[in-house]
Amino acid sequence: MISPYVRRRRLAAELKQLMQEHGYSAVRLATATRIPRQRISQIQNGHVGPSDAEMMLILEVLKVGQRRWEEIMAVARDCRERGWWEKFRDEMGPQQALYADLEAGARSIAEYQLMVPGLLQIPTFTEVRVRANRGTRPEHFDPARALAARAFRQRILERAGGPKYEVIIDEQAVRRPAAPPDVVRAQLRHLVRIGRERNKITMRILPLSAPLPGYVVPKSSFFTYRFADPRDPTVVAVDTDGEDLVLSTPDKTSHYLDLYQRIQQAALSPADSLDFLATMAEEKPNNYAGNRV
Repeated sequence: MISPYVRRRRLAAELKQLMQEHGYSAVRLATATRIPRQRISQIQNGHVGPSDAEMMLILEVLKVGQRRWEEIMAVARDCRERGWWEKFRDEMGPQQALYADLEAGARSIAEYQLMVPGLLQIPTFTEVRVRANRGTRPEHFDPARALAARAFRQRILERAGGPKYEVIIDEQAVRRPAAPPDVVRAQLRHLVRIGRERNKITMRILPLSAPLPGYVVPKSSFFTYRFADPRDPTVVAVDTDGEDLVLSTPDKTSHYLDLYQRIQQAALSPADSLDFLATMAEEKPNNYAGNRV
């Protein structure tokens, strides 16, 4: 499976490069191909995938050689793929649907989390969080469908040939109750079990007391996706209160790639992190800083 989103970004970068090489603006290309300027801009910005006919017209005008023609046409066709998440889009919301898209084609995923990561949540924990966040969802939001969508996302880690996955969980995600105590305990035990059983999953804990190199302080959760095709961009998604930021150019992603390395240096080792989670799981519920959701 590929990520249509990433392929659209890849195609946008290819098209921008070709236009620069041949001295074409969006207006000039639209005139030469008779494709509406707005449509050219949408393709150029990675918002839509072109039809075969549109892409062939563009490549003909830009005089692209056969080998590159075939590569770009293959990428253009990938842009139009529709993954399983499309039928859950309303229930998942655009954020989860985008993450499912990115995860689908990833070779490796690395994330820093201020919450228990969605890909590792147990259903009872997810249900609490889904219902807690229900006020931010559309009126037709269906929690049951949202839970089913999350389960589909999690299968990516079990799939043969699925991505390597590393997550650095901030200690506050474990300390601050995000569900009833019995659910939190079951969730922590689940993290310990899969951390010990699955070789492709690595978990680390970032202690609250650990200073990061340069004393940087991460302000939000973020996700890094790398893909098998070296010409596909590395993508960083930054979790925000509003619409998430999705970055795919080196000048935008470099800050977060560097920040992740700093967080990684300050985090506990995988073995120590699992020991920490196991200890937290066995603490009495009233040892948590509060017992309410």
